[in-house]
Amino acid sequence: MSNTMPMATRVKLSLMMFLQFMMFAVFWAALAPYVTNQGEGWASWKPWILSTMALGSLASPLMGMFADRYFNGEKVLAVSNLICAVMLFMTARATSGLEVFVCLLIALLFYMPTWGLTAAIAMSNSPAEQFPQIRVFGTIGWVSSVLFGLVGMHVFKVKIDGTNIPFYCGAGAAIAAALVAWMCPATPPKGKGQPFSVIDALGLRALSMLKDKNFAVFIFVTLVAMIPFNIHFAFLGDFLASKGFQQVTAVSYIGQAAEVFCMLLVTWAMRKFGVKWSIVAGLVALTIRYIAYYFAAGDMTSLVYVGILIHGVIFGFFVVGGQVYVGKTASADMQGQAQGFYALMAFGVGSFIGTFFNDALIKFYTKPEVLQGGTTVLKGNWESIWLVTLACAVVCMVVMALFFNPKVDEKKA
Repeated sequence: MSNTMPMATRVKLSLMMFLQFMMFAVFWAALAPYVTNQGEGWASWKPWILSTMALGSLASPLMGMFADRYFNGEKVLAVSNLICAVMLFMTARATSGLEVFVCLLIALLFYMPTWGLTAAIAMSNSPAEQFPQIRVFGTIGWVSSVLFGLVGMHVFKVKIDGTNIPFYCGAGAAIAAALVAWMCPATPPKGKGQPFSVIDALGLRALSMLKDKNFAVFIFVTLVAMIPFNIHFAFLGDFLASKGFQQVTAVSYIGQAAEVFCMLLVTWAMRKFGVKWSIVAGLVALTIRYIAYYFAAGDMTSLVYVGILIHGVIFGFFVVGGQVYVGKTASADMQGQAQGFYALMAFGVGSFIGTFFNDALIKFYTKPEVLQGGTTVLKGNWESIWLVTLACAVVCMVVMALFFNPKVDEKKA
């Protein structure tokens, strides 16, 4: 592929990333506090509701197979976003934990695979080294989602955190994302004509990549790393609420604002230090986050901002760096399935394990406490919670540094 791409293509791909991540970010950070505020009747459904992201990722290989074998990637993306919009609207109108779980699960079964799909579309229409410059607009969209809450509070005098309004906002953004996806560059299936098989439908063909020891180490570390990654991603709102923060979504997404600048360093870092040490740097940042949260749980509350701000290094170098590594390792006719397999392992299996592990961990060390005004927060021994996640992060960092030695041309990754 040429090292340049038309400006119109760059704009469409960037806008695709912007809306694709905005539609999810607007409701996700506020989800845990929203469920907590519904009272004890919803408590048993909380880990299941928060696991919908992980369960949704289970469909990633299947969607990757459709994009690899049968339909243009941009059309699969557009249809998926429309279905997601409908289900987010229904989630907003749900009145029980079970209804929220079912509606949100269906929405995310169509949404979560799009993380791998948008990466495959972008890499098919742009040079690999320019992918982080496209992906950074997903981060900008994520950060921009806080505008919904700020506009609600300052213009309409309505606090949307802890309500069902963010689901309506996500549905609206999903409709816009569907329209943009339809206008994206045509991304025909590179494996078109190959016969259907159960192996393809389940995304199992990408399992052949595990024969490479380095890819296997990368996937193993990714699975374990999702335990500490997930508690920040899904449960940080509960921690912030327990410390008295009011604008949970806005505070949570400060890290994504910093990520904008870190994402732009990914290309430089991979050329300078290679894939391995760029990914290890992300895991070092993950370790620093939980050191900061440990002290923030005590009297040094301001250190919570350190743990949040370093998110850009974690996501940019570990997650996006991982996408680049997968893209350079997979063959051309397996790009969609390979990215889908990575998304399945990271945000599917890994996050599912992490959600239930972290929910049990938090329940063990905290208890619900109703504040004046009716808001419910989780008070307790958050220091011990952060020590456990810190230990997981350290293990991942050490294993990756010692056993991950990829054979790809790292300077071009």
